[in-house]
Amino acid sequence: MNDFLNIVAYLSVLLIVGIVLKSKIKLLQELFIPASVIGGGIGLFLGPDFLGRYYELIPLSWINSIKSIPGVLIVPILVSVPLGMELGKKNRFVKNTVNTGGILFLVTFIQLFIGYFINFIFDKLFNITLYKSFGAELNSAFAGGHGTAGVVGRTLKELGGDYWELAQGVTVTLATIGLVTGIVFGIFQIKRKSGSSLTQEVLSEYKSGYIKNREKQNFIGKETMLTTTVDTLAYHLAVVFGVSGFAIIVLNLFKKFQIPVLSKITIWSLGMFIMFFIWQIMSKRGLEWSIDTKVKGKITGTLTEFAIVAAVATIPLKGVMSYIFPIVFTSIVGFSITWLIIYKLSQRYFKDYHLERSLAMFGTSTGVFITGLLLLRICDPKLETPVLQDYSLGFSITALMGPILIALCIQLSVAYNYFYPMGILIVLIILTSLSMEYYNRGVEI
Repeated sequence: MNDFLNIVAYLSVLLIVGIVLKSKIKLLQELFIPASVIGGGIGLFLGPDFLGRYYELIPLSWINSIKSIPGVLIVPILVSVPLGMELGKKNRFVKNTVNTGGILFLVTFIQLFIGYFINFIFDKLFNITLYKSFGAELNSAFAGGHGTAGVVGRTLKELGGDYWELAQGVTVTLATIGLVTGIVFGIFQIKRKSGSSLTQEVLSEYKSGYIKNREKQNFIGKETMLTTTVDTLAYHLAVVFGVSGFAIIVLNLFKKFQIPVLSKITIWSLGMFIMFFIWQIMSKRGLEWSIDTKVKGKITGTLTEFAIVAAVATIPLKGVMSYIFPIVFTSIVGFSITWLIIYKLSQRYFKDYHLERSLAMFGTSTGVFITGLLLLRICDPKLETPVLQDYSLGFSITALMGPILIALCIQLSVAYNYFYPMGILIVLIILTSLSMEYYNRGVEI
Protein backbone atom coordinates (compact mmCIF):
# COMPACT_ATOMS: atom_id res chain seq x y z
CA MET A 1 0.00 0.00 0.00
CA ASN A 2 2.90 2.34 0.75
CA ASP A 3 4.32 1.60 -2.70
CA PHE A 4 0.98 2.57 -4.24
CA LEU A 5 1.07 5.96 -2.50
CA ASN A 6 4.73 6.45 -3.39
CA ILE A 7 4.16 5.64 -7.05
CA VAL A 8 1.13 7.95 -7.33
CA ALA A 9 3.14 10.72 -5.63
CA TYR A 10 6.06 10.13 -8.02
CA LEU A 11 3.83 10.30 -11.10
CA SER A 12 2.16 13.43 -9.68
CA VAL A 13 5.54 15.13 -9.30
CA LEU A 14 6.43 14.20 -12.89
CA LEU A 15 3.14 15.68 -14.09
CA ILE A 16 3.74 18.94 -12.17
CA VAL A 17 7.29 19.15 -13.54
CA GLY A 18 5.84 18.69 -17.03
CA ILE A 19 3.40 21.57 -16.44
CA VAL A 20 6.20 23.85 -15.22
CA LEU A 21 8.52 22.98 -18.11
CA LYS A 22 5.80 23.58 -20.69
CA SER A 23 5.03 27.00 -19.18
CA LYS A 24 8.72 27.97 -19.39
CA ILE A 25 10.14 26.34 -22.54
CA LYS A 26 8.99 27.92 -25.79
CA LEU A 27 9.86 24.94 -28.01
CA LEU A 28 7.54 22.67 -26.00
CA GLN A 29 4.79 25.28 -26.39
CA GLU A 30 5.34 25.60 -30.13
CA LEU A 31 5.07 21.83 -30.56
CA PHE A 32 1.93 21.68 -28.35
CA ILE A 33 3.37 18.75 -26.38
CA PRO A 34 1.11 17.88 -23.40
CA ALA A 35 2.52 18.19 -19.88
CA SER A 36 1.89 14.48 -19.28
CA VAL A 37 4.19 13.56 -22.17
CA ILE A 38 6.85 15.98 -20.94
CA GLY A 39 6.60 14.64 -17.40
CA GLY A 40 6.77 11.09 -18.71
CA GLY A 41 9.89 12.04 -20.63
CA ILE A 42 11.51 13.27 -17.42
CA GLY A 43 10.55 9.96 -15.79
CA LEU A 44 12.14 8.10 -18.70
CA PHE A 45 15.35 10.11 -18.20
CA LEU A 46 15.37 9.23 -14.49
CA GLY A 47 14.65 5.56 -15.23
CA PRO A 48 16.92 2.55 -15.73
CA ASP A 49 17.73 3.28 -19.38
CA PHE A 50 19.38 6.65 -18.63
CA LEU A 51 20.44 7.86 -15.18
CA GLY A 52 19.42 4.54 -13.68
CA ARG A 53 22.30 2.89 -15.51
CA TYR A 54 24.72 4.72 -13.22
CA TYR A 55 22.67 5.21 -10.07
CA GLU A 56 19.26 3.80 -9.14
CA LEU A 57 17.26 6.96 -8.49
CA ILE A 58 13.90 5.23 -8.90
CA PRO A 59 13.48 1.75 -7.36
CA LEU A 60 13.17 -0.98 -9.97
CA SER A 61 10.10 -2.31 -8.16
CA TRP A 62 8.40 1.03 -8.85
CA ILE A 63 9.28 0.86 -12.54
CA ASN A 64 7.83 -2.64 -12.85
CA SER A 65 4.59 -1.48 -11.21
CA ILE A 66 4.39 1.70 -13.29
CA LYS A 67 4.63 -0.33 -16.52
CA SER A 68 1.28 -1.94 -15.71
CA ILE A 69 -0.53 1.30 -14.83
CA PRO A 70 -1.64 2.21 -18.41
CA GLY A 71 -3.19 -1.24 -18.80
CA VAL A 72 -4.97 -0.92 -15.46
CA LEU A 73 -6.28 2.62 -15.94
CA ILE A 74 -7.47 1.97 -19.49
CA VAL A 75 -10.23 -0.24 -18.03
CA PRO A 76 -12.20 2.52 -16.20
CA ILE A 77 -11.32 5.00 -18.96
CA LEU A 78 -12.98 2.90 -21.67
CA VAL A 79 -15.71 1.45 -19.46
CA SER A 80 -16.94 5.01 -18.82
CA VAL A 81 -17.40 5.81 -22.54
CA PRO A 82 -21.12 4.83 -22.81
CA LEU A 83 -21.99 6.60 -19.54
CA GLY A 84 -23.84 9.83 -20.25
CA MET A 85 -24.40 9.17 -23.96
CA GLU A 86 -27.51 10.82 -25.39
CA LEU A 87 -29.69 7.89 -26.40
CA GLY A 88 -32.46 8.27 -28.94
CA LYS A 89 -32.15 12.05 -29.34
CA LYS A 90 -32.49 13.21 -32.92
CA ASN A 91 -29.97 15.52 -34.47
CA ARG A 92 -31.12 17.83 -37.21
CA PHE A 93 -27.70 17.67 -38.82
CA VAL A 94 -27.94 13.89 -39.19
CA LYS A 95 -26.34 13.72 -42.63
CA ASN A 96 -23.15 15.55 -41.67
CA THR A 97 -22.90 13.61 -38.40
CA VAL A 98 -23.27 10.26 -40.19
CA ASN A 99 -20.69 11.27 -42.80
CA THR A 100 -18.27 12.42 -40.10
CA GLY A 101 -18.66 9.14 -38.23
CA GLY A 102 -18.36 7.19 -41.48
CA ILE A 103 -15.12 8.90 -42.46
CA LEU A 104 -13.64 8.39 -38.99
CA PHE A 105 -14.63 4.72 -39.10
CA LEU A 106 -13.10 4.36 -42.57
CA VAL A 107 -9.87 5.97 -41.36
CA THR A 108 -9.83 3.57 -38.39
CA PHE A 109 -10.16 0.54 -40.68
CA ILE A 110 -7.57 1.87 -43.15
CA GLN A 111 -5.02 2.75 -40.47
CA LEU A 112 -5.33 -0.73 -38.98
CA PHE A 113 -4.98 -2.26 -42.44
CA ILE A 114 -1.91 -0.15 -43.21
CA GLY A 115 -0.25 -1.29 -39.98
CA TYR A 116 -0.77 -4.99 -40.71
CA PHE A 117 0.09 -4.55 -44.39
CA ILE A 118 3.43 -3.00 -43.34
CA ASN A 119 3.99 -6.05 -41.12
CA PHE A 120 3.40 -8.17 -44.24
CA ILE A 121 5.80 -6.03 -46.33
CA PHE A 122 8.61 -6.25 -43.78
CA ASP A 123 8.10 -10.00 -43.50
CA LYS A 124 7.86 -10.87 -47.21
CA LEU A 125 9.90 -8.15 -48.94
CA PHE A 126 12.51 -7.08 -46.39
CA ASN A 127 12.73 -10.49 -44.67
CA ILE A 128 12.40 -8.74 -41.30
CA THR A 129 10.16 -10.53 -38.82
CA LEU A 130 8.21 -8.18 -36.55
CA TYR A 131 6.23 -9.37 -33.55
CA LYS A 132 2.96 -11.02 -34.57
CA SER A 133 0.55 -8.26 -33.55
CA PHE A 134 2.55 -5.38 -35.06
CA GLY A 135 0.02 -3.32 -37.03
CA ALA A 136 -2.60 -2.28 -34.49
CA GLU A 137 -0.23 0.33 -33.03
CA LEU A 138 -0.75 2.85 -35.86
CA ASN A 139 -4.46 3.37 -35.22
CA SER A 140 -4.08 2.92 -31.46
CA ALA A 141 -1.45 5.66 -31.40
CA PHE A 142 -2.69 8.04 -34.10
CA ALA A 143 -6.42 7.91 -33.40
CA GLY A 144 -6.26 6.82 -29.76
CA GLY A 145 -3.32 8.83 -28.48
CA HIS A 146 -0.86 8.00 -25.72
CA GLY A 147 -3.54 6.78 -23.33
CA THR A 148 -4.64 4.01 -25.70
CA ALA A 149 -1.20 2.43 -25.43
CA GLY A 150 -2.76 0.70 -22.45
CA VAL A 151 -5.25 -1.05 -24.76
CA VAL A 152 -2.41 -2.60 -26.74
CA GLY A 153 -0.36 -3.47 -23.66
CA ARG A 154 -3.22 -4.93 -21.62
CA THR A 155 -4.70 -6.92 -24.51
CA LEU A 156 -1.36 -8.55 -25.27
CA LYS A 157 -0.67 -9.13 -21.58
CA GLU A 158 -4.02 -10.91 -21.19
CA LEU A 159 -3.16 -13.03 -24.25
CA GLY A 160 0.17 -13.99 -22.70
CA GLY A 161 2.30 -12.00 -25.15
CA ASP A 162 5.76 -11.51 -23.66
CA TYR A 163 6.36 -8.46 -25.86
CA TRP A 164 3.48 -6.37 -24.45
CA GLU A 165 5.90 -3.80 -22.99
CA LEU A 166 7.58 -3.35 -26.39
CA ALA A 167 4.22 -2.98 -28.17
CA GLN A 168 3.11 -0.44 -25.56
CA GLY A 169 6.36 1.49 -26.08
CA VAL A 170 5.97 1.43 -29.87
CA THR A 171 2.43 2.78 -29.50
CA VAL A 172 3.59 5.62 -27.24
CA THR A 173 6.36 6.53 -29.71
CA LEU A 174 3.94 6.55 -32.65
CA ALA A 175 1.46 8.61 -30.61
CA THR A 176 4.11 11.27 -29.96
CA ILE A 177 5.01 11.39 -33.65
CA GLY A 178 1.37 11.62 -34.68
CA LEU A 179 0.50 14.30 -32.13
CA VAL A 180 3.36 16.66 -32.98
CA THR A 181 3.36 16.21 -36.75
CA GLY A 182 -0.45 16.35 -36.88
CA ILE A 183 -0.59 19.75 -35.19
CA VAL A 184 2.33 21.20 -37.17
CA PHE A 185 0.94 19.93 -40.47
CA GLY A 186 -2.56 21.11 -39.57
CA ILE A 187 -1.39 24.65 -38.84
CA PHE A 188 0.60 24.61 -42.09
CA GLN A 189 -2.54 23.64 -44.01
CA ILE A 190 -4.53 26.44 -42.37
CA LYS A 191 -1.92 29.01 -43.35
CA ARG A 192 -1.67 27.65 -46.88
CA LYS A 193 -5.39 27.26 -47.55
CA SER A 194 -6.85 30.28 -45.79
CA GLY A 195 -4.10 32.76 -46.49
CA SER A 196 -4.98 34.59 -43.28
CA SER A 197 -3.13 35.00 -40.00
CA LEU A 198 -3.92 32.52 -37.25
CA THR A 199 -5.89 33.57 -34.21
CA GLN A 200 -3.15 34.46 -31.75
CA GLU A 201 -5.48 34.34 -28.75
CA VAL A 202 -6.40 30.73 -29.44
CA LEU A 203 -2.80 29.75 -30.14
CA SER A 204 -1.45 31.44 -27.01
CA GLU A 205 -3.98 29.62 -24.81
CA TYR A 206 -3.17 26.21 -26.23
CA LYS A 207 0.58 26.86 -26.24
CA SER A 208 0.76 27.90 -22.60
CA GLY A 209 -1.72 25.26 -21.52
CA TYR A 210 -3.49 27.39 -18.93
CA ILE A 211 -6.07 30.19 -18.72
CA LYS A 212 -5.16 33.08 -16.42
CA ASN A 213 -8.31 35.08 -17.01
CA ARG A 214 -10.80 33.85 -14.37
CA GLU A 215 -13.77 35.01 -16.44
CA LYS A 216 -12.75 32.62 -19.24
CA GLN A 217 -12.14 29.64 -16.96
CA ASN A 218 -14.77 26.94 -17.47
CA PHE A 219 -16.57 25.00 -14.75
CA ILE A 220 -15.61 21.37 -14.21
CA GLY A 221 -19.23 20.27 -14.09
CA LYS A 222 -22.55 20.30 -12.24
CA GLU A 223 -23.16 19.17 -8.68
CA THR A 224 -25.74 16.44 -9.22
CA MET A 225 -25.56 15.24 -5.62
CA LEU A 226 -25.73 16.96 -2.24
CA THR A 227 -22.76 16.40 0.05
CA THR A 228 -25.18 15.37 2.80
CA THR A 229 -25.54 12.14 0.81
CA VAL A 230 -22.39 11.77 -1.27
CA ASP A 231 -19.88 13.97 -3.05
CA THR A 232 -20.68 14.30 -6.77
CA LEU A 233 -17.19 13.32 -7.83
CA ALA A 234 -17.23 10.31 -5.50
CA TYR A 235 -20.58 9.20 -6.96
CA HIS A 236 -19.29 9.33 -10.55
CA LEU A 237 -16.12 7.50 -9.52
CA ALA A 238 -18.20 4.84 -7.77
CA VAL A 239 -20.30 4.23 -10.89
CA VAL A 240 -17.26 3.96 -13.19
CA PHE A 241 -15.15 1.80 -10.89
CA GLY A 242 -18.18 -0.19 -9.71
CA VAL A 243 -19.04 -1.26 -13.25
CA SER A 244 -15.35 -1.98 -13.92
CA GLY A 245 -15.27 -4.25 -10.88
CA PHE A 246 -18.52 -5.95 -11.86
CA ALA A 247 -17.06 -6.63 -15.33
CA ILE A 248 -14.02 -8.27 -13.71
CA ILE A 249 -16.29 -10.57 -11.66
CA VAL A 250 -18.38 -11.52 -14.71
CA LEU A 251 -15.28 -12.19 -16.83
CA ASN A 252 -13.80 -14.38 -14.09
CA LEU A 253 -17.06 -16.42 -14.09
CA PHE A 254 -16.84 -16.76 -17.88
CA LYS A 255 -13.30 -18.06 -17.53
CA LYS A 256 -14.15 -20.35 -14.62
CA PHE A 257 -16.88 -22.09 -16.58
CA GLN A 258 -14.86 -21.83 -19.83
CA ILE A 259 -17.69 -20.26 -21.83
CA PRO A 260 -16.64 -20.14 -25.52
CA VAL A 261 -15.89 -16.68 -26.99
CA LEU A 262 -17.04 -14.81 -23.86
CA SER A 263 -14.13 -16.14 -21.80
CA LYS A 264 -11.73 -14.62 -24.35
CA ILE A 265 -13.23 -11.12 -24.42
CA THR A 266 -11.12 -8.28 -22.98
CA ILE A 267 -12.15 -6.90 -19.61
CA TRP A 268 -12.73 -3.36 -20.85
CA SER A 269 -14.76 -4.52 -23.87
CA LEU A 270 -17.06 -6.43 -21.53
CA GLY A 271 -17.16 -3.44 -19.19
CA MET A 272 -18.21 -1.12 -22.04
CA PHE A 273 -21.11 -3.40 -22.96
CA ILE A 274 -22.21 -3.67 -19.33
CA MET A 275 -21.99 0.10 -18.87
CA PHE A 276 -24.04 0.65 -22.02
CA PHE A 277 -26.90 -1.49 -20.66
CA ILE A 278 -26.64 0.04 -17.19
CA TRP A 279 -26.85 3.52 -18.70
CA GLN A 280 -29.89 2.48 -20.72
CA ILE A 281 -31.58 1.26 -17.54
CA MET A 282 -30.67 4.48 -15.72
CA SER A 283 -32.09 6.56 -18.59
CA LYS A 284 -35.35 4.57 -18.69
CA ARG A 285 -35.67 4.92 -14.91
CA GLY A 286 -35.25 8.68 -15.18
CA LEU A 287 -31.86 8.72 -13.44
CA GLU A 288 -29.90 10.40 -16.24
CA TRP A 289 -29.94 13.64 -14.22
CA SER A 290 -27.48 12.08 -11.76
CA ILE A 291 -24.68 11.86 -14.35
CA ASP A 292 -22.89 14.95 -15.61
CA THR A 293 -20.76 14.25 -18.67
CA LYS A 294 -18.30 17.01 -17.75
CA VAL A 295 -17.63 15.46 -14.35
CA LYS A 296 -17.25 12.04 -15.98
CA GLY A 297 -14.94 13.58 -18.56
CA LYS A 298 -12.73 15.06 -15.86
CA ILE A 299 -12.45 11.68 -14.16
CA THR A 300 -11.39 9.92 -17.37
CA GLY A 301 -9.19 12.89 -18.27
CA THR A 302 -7.38 12.62 -14.93
CA LEU A 303 -6.89 8.87 -15.30
CA THR A 304 -5.63 9.38 -18.86
CA GLU A 305 -3.03 11.94 -17.76
CA PHE A 306 -1.57 9.52 -15.22
CA ALA A 307 -1.73 6.66 -17.74
CA ILE A 308 0.25 8.76 -20.24
CA VAL A 309 2.91 9.75 -17.70
CA ALA A 310 3.33 6.09 -16.72
CA ALA A 311 3.44 4.86 -20.34
CA VAL A 312 6.04 7.41 -21.48
CA ALA A 313 8.19 7.01 -18.35
CA THR A 314 8.52 3.26 -18.92
CA ILE A 315 9.14 3.10 -22.68
CA PRO A 316 11.57 0.18 -23.30
CA LEU A 317 14.08 2.23 -25.26
CA LYS A 318 16.26 -0.64 -26.46
CA GLY A 319 13.31 -2.50 -27.90
CA VAL A 320 11.75 0.59 -29.44
CA MET A 321 15.04 1.64 -31.05
CA SER A 322 15.32 -1.80 -32.63
CA TYR A 323 11.95 -1.03 -34.27
CA ILE A 324 12.80 2.53 -35.32
CA PHE A 325 12.75 1.75 -39.08
CA PRO A 326 9.28 0.12 -39.01
CA ILE A 327 8.04 2.95 -36.74
CA VAL A 328 9.24 5.73 -39.08
CA PHE A 329 8.02 3.88 -42.17
CA THR A 330 4.61 3.26 -40.60
CA SER A 331 4.35 6.90 -39.48
CA ILE A 332 5.10 8.34 -42.93
CA VAL A 333 2.74 6.01 -44.80
CA GLY A 334 -0.03 6.23 -42.21
CA PHE A 335 0.21 10.02 -41.90
CA SER A 336 0.12 10.66 -45.66
CA ILE A 337 -2.77 8.30 -46.41
CA THR A 338 -4.78 9.55 -43.43
CA TRP A 339 -4.67 13.16 -44.64
CA LEU A 340 -5.37 12.21 -48.26
CA ILE A 341 -8.44 10.13 -47.36
CA ILE A 342 -9.93 12.67 -44.96
CA TYR A 343 -9.38 15.64 -47.26
CA LYS A 344 -10.76 13.94 -50.38
CA LEU A 345 -13.78 12.43 -48.63
CA SER A 346 -14.58 15.77 -46.94
CA GLN A 347 -14.73 17.39 -50.37
CA ARG A 348 -16.90 14.55 -51.64
CA TYR A 349 -19.45 14.24 -48.84
CA PHE A 350 -19.74 17.72 -47.32
CA LYS A 351 -21.27 20.76 -48.95
CA ASP A 352 -19.59 23.32 -46.70
CA TYR A 353 -16.62 23.98 -44.37
CA HIS A 354 -14.39 21.43 -46.06
CA LEU A 355 -11.16 22.67 -44.44
CA GLU A 356 -12.65 22.92 -40.95
CA ARG A 357 -14.14 19.43 -41.15
CA SER A 358 -10.96 17.94 -42.62
CA LEU A 359 -8.70 19.42 -39.94
CA ALA A 360 -10.98 18.45 -37.06
CA MET A 361 -11.07 14.82 -38.22
CA PHE A 362 -7.38 14.83 -39.14
CA GLY A 363 -6.39 16.15 -35.71
CA THR A 364 -8.38 13.38 -34.06
CA SER A 365 -6.98 10.74 -36.41
CA THR A 366 -3.35 11.68 -35.67
CA GLY A 367 -3.66 12.80 -32.04
CA VAL A 368 -6.68 12.94 -29.77
CA PHE A 369 -10.08 14.64 -29.74
CA ILE A 370 -8.59 17.83 -28.27
CA THR A 371 -6.06 17.99 -31.15
CA GLY A 372 -8.89 18.12 -33.64
CA LEU A 373 -10.63 20.73 -31.48
CA LEU A 374 -7.46 22.84 -31.44
CA LEU A 375 -7.18 22.86 -35.23
CA LEU A 376 -10.91 23.57 -35.54
CA ARG A 377 -10.68 26.52 -33.13
CA ILE A 378 -7.81 28.01 -35.13
CA CYS A 379 -10.02 27.90 -38.26
CA ASP A 380 -13.19 28.81 -36.39
CA PRO A 381 -12.16 30.73 -33.21
CA LYS A 382 -15.70 31.38 -31.97
CA LEU A 383 -16.98 27.97 -33.07
CA GLU A 384 -19.73 29.63 -35.10
CA THR A 385 -19.92 26.84 -37.70
CA PRO A 386 -21.88 23.59 -37.14
CA VAL A 387 -18.65 21.58 -37.50
CA LEU A 388 -18.08 21.07 -33.75
CA GLN A 389 -21.46 19.40 -33.24
CA ASP A 390 -21.05 17.08 -36.24
CA TYR A 391 -17.47 16.33 -35.24
CA SER A 392 -18.31 15.60 -31.59
CA LEU A 393 -21.24 13.28 -32.35
CA GLY A 394 -19.38 11.48 -35.14
CA PHE A 395 -16.36 10.98 -32.88
CA SER A 396 -18.46 9.55 -30.04
CA ILE A 397 -19.55 6.67 -32.31
CA THR A 398 -16.00 5.66 -33.22
CA ALA A 399 -14.80 6.15 -29.62
CA LEU A 400 -17.23 3.44 -28.55
CA MET A 401 -16.37 0.85 -31.21
CA GLY A 402 -12.74 1.66 -32.13
CA PRO A 403 -10.99 0.07 -29.10
CA ILE A 404 -13.05 -3.11 -29.45
CA LEU A 405 -11.95 -3.48 -33.08
CA ILE A 406 -8.30 -2.89 -32.08
CA ALA A 407 -8.48 -5.64 -29.48
CA LEU A 408 -10.14 -8.01 -31.97
CA CYS A 409 -7.39 -7.40 -34.54
CA ILE A 410 -4.69 -8.00 -31.93
CA GLN A 411 -6.34 -11.24 -30.82
CA LEU A 412 -6.62 -12.51 -34.40
CA SER A 413 -3.03 -11.64 -35.26
CA VAL A 414 -1.70 -13.34 -32.12
CA ALA A 415 -3.83 -16.46 -32.54
CA TYR A 416 -3.15 -16.73 -36.30
CA ASN A 417 -1.23 -14.09 -38.30
CA TYR A 418 -1.61 -10.67 -39.91
CA PHE A 419 -3.67 -12.04 -42.84
CA TYR A 420 -6.76 -12.59 -40.64
CA PRO A 421 -7.19 -8.97 -39.45
CA MET A 422 -6.25 -7.74 -42.93
CA GLY A 423 -9.04 -9.81 -44.46
CA ILE A 424 -11.65 -8.53 -41.99
CA LEU A 425 -10.47 -4.94 -42.46
CA ILE A 426 -10.70 -5.15 -46.26
CA VAL A 427 -14.32 -6.28 -45.90
CA LEU A 428 -15.06 -3.44 -43.45
CA ILE A 429 -13.41 -0.86 -45.72
CA ILE A 430 -15.45 -2.02 -48.73
CA LEU A 431 -18.73 -2.19 -46.78
CA THR A 432 -18.21 1.24 -45.21
CA SER A 433 -17.30 2.83 -48.54
CA LEU A 434 -20.34 1.34 -50.27
CA SER A 435 -22.60 2.29 -47.37
CA MET A 436 -21.47 5.91 -47.46
CA GLU A 437 -22.00 6.08 -51.22
CA TYR A 438 -25.46 4.55 -50.93
CA TYR A 439 -26.40 6.76 -47.98
CA ASN A 440 -25.33 9.99 -49.69
CA ARG A 441 -27.15 9.13 -52.85
CA GLY A 442 -30.29 8.35 -50.89
CA VAL A 443 -30.18 11.47 -48.70
CA GLU A 444 -31.49 14.64 -50.18
CA ILE A 445 -28.76 17.29 -50.36
